[in-house]
Amino acid sequence: MTARLHVPCRQAGITDRAAGTAQMIRAEAPITSVVKIDGNAIGLDEFVRGLKLTGQFQALLDQFVRDRIAALAARKAGIQVSEEEIQERANQFRRVLGLHRASDTNRYLDAMRISLEEWEAFIIESLYQEKMMRKVCSDETVEGYFKLNMPKFDSIEVSHIVLDSEAKAREAIAVLRENPEGFEEMAREHSIADTRQQGGLIGKVLRGSLRSDVEAKVFNAAAGDLLGPFPSPDRTTFEIFRVNAKRPARFEEDTATEVRRLLREEWFRARAREHVIEAG
Repeated sequence: MTARLHVPCRQAGITDRAAGTAQMIRAEAPITSVVKIDGNAIGLDEFVRGLKLTGQFQALLDQFVRDRIAALAARKAGIQVSEEEIQERANQFRRVLGLHRASDTNRYLDAMRISLEEWEAFIIESLYQEKMMRKVCSDETVEGYFKLNMPKFDSIEVSHIVLDSEAKAREAIAVLRENPEGFEEMAREHSIADTRQQGGLIGKVLRGSLRSDVEAKVFNAAAGDLLGPFPSPDRTTFEIFRVNAKRPARFEEDTATEVRRLLREEWFRARAREHVIEAG
């Protein structure tokens, strides 16, 4: 579709055509640097390399690919984006950034080296992506997924103690079986986990949050049960669990949030198989 953003009248002496031409020239100029520090330019290649080396690049790239796939799917599904929606999103964008006049918006885009056409295209893509995700994660779909997969959303509340030798762990669990009320005190005094200050409390845990061998035993235990010690794969730590409470699945806000996350993940995995995605 073709839509035109309406930016309030520019200051006298700057016509829409002249501003558009200037924007086009700026957009076509190659970006040789992304920032300068004391006059020294940081090039785009160096910037991207830094993102890769710090582990940030892949997450940004994955999100960009997901957004693009969602927008493509929206178009394929016949989802429409109206000119009114585009204009409202543009106005919202300007309000958030305090761009109250056309000249403010133009200066902002100039500084970002983005043309009006590129800004409009970004808004349209964003709207397509959001509409597709709303369809994938509709209230009806979320509730239906929950009902079909209720056991997956059972949760437990657990505490743990992590020790650095099997002998210590076995001694600890023997003591705790005699004095289960001493769990929190033992966690504070002897656990090497960050949770020791909270008496070993991990809190609510959903299925899929623990190692499979641990999860099967913990979710089948009764409230108050002690389990372990479970060795880490390299046997450098040994973990004792206490099941504080068991909570059958209920359709609450945090559960709905998790269902939406799972729906998005499953949808993107399925859509990714429909495209050829290659690293540049």
